[in-house]
Amino acid sequence: MTARVTDTILLFDVDGTLTKPRQTIDPEVYSFLINEVKPKIMIGLVGGSDLEKILEQMGGKRALDDFDYIFSENGLVAYENGRLIGTESIQKFIGEEKLQRFINFSLNYMSKLVLPVKRGTFIEFRNGMINVCPVGRSCNQAEREQFGAYDKEHHIREIFVKTLKNEFPDLGLRFSIGGQISFDVFPDGWDKTFCLKFLEHIPKIHFFGDKIYPGENDHEIYEHSRTTGHGVTNPCETKSKIIQIISKMESGQ
Repeated sequence: MTARVTDTILLFDVDGTLTKPRQTIDPEVYSFLINEVKPKIMIGLVGGSDLEKILEQMGGKRALDDFDYIFSENGLVAYENGRLIGTESIQKFIGEEKLQRFINFSLNYMSKLVLPVKRGTFIEFRNGMINVCPVGRSCNQAEREQFGAYDKEHHIREIFVKTLKNEFPDLGLRFSIGGQISFDVFPDGWDKTFCLKFLEHIPKIHFFGDKIYPGENDHEIYEHSRTTGHGVTNPCETKSKIIQIISKMESGQ
């Protein structure tokens, strides 16, 4: 393959796909993407976190220019080649009164949970979504992993989401469990498939993600008719699948 392919993009989730949860990308993986993959094919990121957190995990603001597309908050804040091309606001969409009702209920629910530890920042308000974190986003890495293991056994987030669905059936909200410690809340249709509206001119979209099962935050885009989904469990597996795809493209398959 001599010329860069322009009818195909490799679109990556961040946590668990290109990095360990909330960790910075391995420099070797970053170099592979930018120096070996990008010259051959377009690359993009789509994550539920806000832009600041995604750039932090990618090693800094240079990622805005290094990636063809970066979609933070599922694409509700969208960048193309370092240029802002779209934003949405959950506050304008739902309204302040309903938002406060939801936030107050969630805080009250979490106040009654007894967990191995609790820290701070239980609700994080983003442009296009609300992130709910029972243990608190200010927990350290060891506490994050401790809650992750506890949640797998006791299903804290899953039960919480079911409670919210029953309490607010009229708000038109979707709930997506991702990562180790939290879940995202956003209007129907504002999952990761939202970013596809910015890629309508690209016919072939390969999506890589680790949370691909129903109720997890990569499921909708992984299953979408416009994407070819690739389930992965870690950055090493992601790299291996990228190599396979490029090899097939170079051989004309």
